[in-house]
Amino acid sequence: MKKVLLALLICCGIGITFAQKTYLYCGAIIDTKKGASYAQKTIIVTNNKIEAVLDGYVPTKASTDVIIDLKDKVVMPGLIDMHVHIEQEFGPSTRLQKYILNEADVAFNSVGFAKTTLLHGFTTVRDLGGTGVNIAVRNAINAGKIPGPRVYTAGKSLATTGGHADPTNGSSRILIGNPGPKEGVVNSVDDAKKAVRQRYKNGADCIKITATGGVLSVAKSGDNPQFTIEEIKAICATAKDYGMHVAAHAHGDEGMQRAILGGVKTIEHGTYMSEETMNLMMEHDVYLVPTITAGKEVEEKAKVAGYYPDIVVPKALKVGPQIQGTFAKAYKKGVGIAFGTDAGVFRHGDNNKEFRFMVDAGMPAMETIQSATITNAKILKMENEIGQINKGFYADIIAVNQDPTKQIATMENVVFVMKDGVVYKQ
Repeated sequence: MKKVLLALLICCGIGITFAQKTYLYCGAIIDTKKGASYAQKTIIVTNNKIEAVLDGYVPTKASTDVIIDLKDKVVMPGLIDMHVHIEQEFGPSTRLQKYILNEADVAFNSVGFAKTTLLHGFTTVRDLGGTGVNIAVRNAINAGKIPGPRVYTAGKSLATTGGHADPTNGSSRILIGNPGPKEGVVNSVDDAKKAVRQRYKNGADCIKITATGGVLSVAKSGDNPQFTIEEIKAICATAKDYGMHVAAHAHGDEGMQRAILGGVKTIEHGTYMSEETMNLMMEHDVYLVPTITAGKEVEEKAKVAGYYPDIVVPKALKVGPQIQGTFAKAYKKGVGIAFGTDAGVFRHGDNNKEFRFMVDAGMPAMETIQSATITNAKILKMENEIGQINKGFYADIIAVNQDPTKQIATMENVVFVMKDGVVYKQ
């Protein structure tokens, strides 16, 4: 009867919290720290933490204890995507939506995107830019008002005037205005400091800058440098003062080098990265977030008439095919890789495709899983709380049907999701 009730509640989309101990009987567990898999394990969860990981299938000690049977599954920590946009899913009407959607509309859309992300096994994400509604979404998830992943958000991205994240790009002269630091537009060292402090005031967890042009912005260049190194240094130094790291969107090589020397922690996309830049990244302990899925998706959609504005199409056709190859070279060179997809540029829930694309480019399957767990946990300074199935860690636990080290496509079919000790999918 207990199992039937559990199944009914989950089917209705209700997360189930167990006051008693929960025993998860696992056919195999992936140890992300050791990069190894171990058969027949029991995970004991109390409240939202892992109490123990034991050999074999350990009997319960009380009649109130709950058993979850995953004996024919491979179990691993909840996944971490370091590059999502929880507020949107890009489509042909995206340009129009910014003029017709209210904040409430954006928020309601985000509820669905957050739930979809969680149900695909991503129990933690880093949101790299929206309107600021993403901060409210994070708060609603933390308060238990809506289901979703643990969110670390940059709030509104920082850009220069006309740059990739200038919110008025493509607007009429009447609407284009002159946005400044409050809106996330920076044109001096003083602006840079004020913009970071404004993000802190708004409640952001990290900072995202658009160090170069971008594919989907309504502007000509997709790769030119768009900040001075002095501005980037001011952003990074101020962010450090407020306990935040900086992520840099960058396609062009010169913009990447300025960002690395300026003090950023991650380079997003990295499309035209040179070997010199790869060496700089290793020297300064900067990680590449590849977003291969986004590259493939924008290239595909650019071939659909009317899907993107005309000014976007040549950028998408040029950048899209490059990203996977650059990732392969960077990985082989020894650059640190942090799993991230750019979900929101494409459909939320397709994040898991990134594993297969990374493996296709030469990264071993186990290392792709480690990049989406222990590596990302370290960047978020949560390495002692998430990214592992270990005593004292948050009970963020997922399962797949097959051994992903032998069949990486199984990562695209997550069949069990627990976050913070709450079961959302079984």
